[in-house]
Parts: sequence; structure tokens; C-alpha cells
Amino acid sequence: RPTTPAAIEALHRAGVRVAMITGDNRRTAEAVARHLGIDDVLAEVLPAGKAAAVKALQAGGKRVTFVGDGINDAPALAQADVGVAIGAGTDVAIEAADVVLMADGLGGLVAARQLSAATLRNIKQNLFWAFAYNVVLIPVAAGVLYPVTGTLLSPVWGAVAMGLSSLFVLTNALRLRRFQP
Repeated sequence: RPTTPAAIEALHRAGVRVAMITGDNRRTAEAVARHLGIDDVLAEVLPAGKAAAVKALQAGGKRVTFVGDGINDAPALAQADVGVAIGAGTDVAIEAADVVLMADGLGGLVAARQLSAATLRNIKQNLFWAFAYNVVLIPVAAGVLYPVTGTLLSPVWGAVAMGLSSLFVLTNALRLRRFQP
């Protein structure tokens, strides 16, 4: 597909090693891999061998994302740490996958990785702010300031502060709706 070279280049920039597991002839597969900049090639692999190839990569301590679209890819999609089916693929591949890309091509894989990273950053931010809020304001609500300043936090203000905290976390999470890969 025309978008494949750019997608592979983007994956390389992200530090991802790209391998191709195919049933095609070794010479053909290696020529395609050289043209696209694919790092590793496993060619002339039978359909059942794709899952075994994924398992071998995992045994080497690697986390494996497998992208496929056919019936013969379903076992490898299920074996992979993350199975990604191309939306135009077979129902079996789509059922076996963890993620389904609605558009053809690997460009969606790059966007999905970027969205995943943005989501994890957002979760960490929300956990930090929720934790910081609780560390600071729960002792105040419990009366820690009373011996020093004579101030007690009204339960109404405690409820308002809790609502504002939830609103802040929700608003931060909603920023992901504007995500652009």
C-alpha cells in the first residue's frame, strides 16, 4: 500500500523493530523488506507457523504486536501481546484481534500507538492530580488546620472541592477528543 513506507518509517522513529512474517517466497519477501525498510523477514511460513513465530519472538523477551487480516493470521493475532486486525480483514481475524483498524494500511497502527501513549500520559496526569488533591485536602477536611489557625473546613466546601477535583480530571480526560496523530 502507498502508506506503508511512511508508516514503517514512523514506527522506526518510535523505536519499534518491524518484522514481516509471510508465506511468500523468501527472495520476494526479502526484496519487499529491503524496499520498505523492514528489519526482519520470516518467509515461507505456513499459516500455523505464524503463531509459532510470534511465540518465538516473545520467548526472546520481546513484546510483539502482530498485524494481519486473514483467517490464517488469527492464531498469530491471538498469540501476540497486541493483535491488530485490518478492518477490511476477515471476521475471524477481527474476532481474534485486540485492536481493529477501520482503514486499510499501517497508518492507522501509527495513529493507534500515538493515541495509546497520549491516553497513558493522560491517565498518569489524572492519577497525580487526584492523589495530590487527596494528600492535601483530606487532612484539611479532617481538621489538621484547626490547632494552628482555628479553621475548620465546612462539609459543603469539602463537597464542592471534591466536585471540582472530579471536574478537573474529567476535563483533562476529554482533551483526548481533540487528539490528532
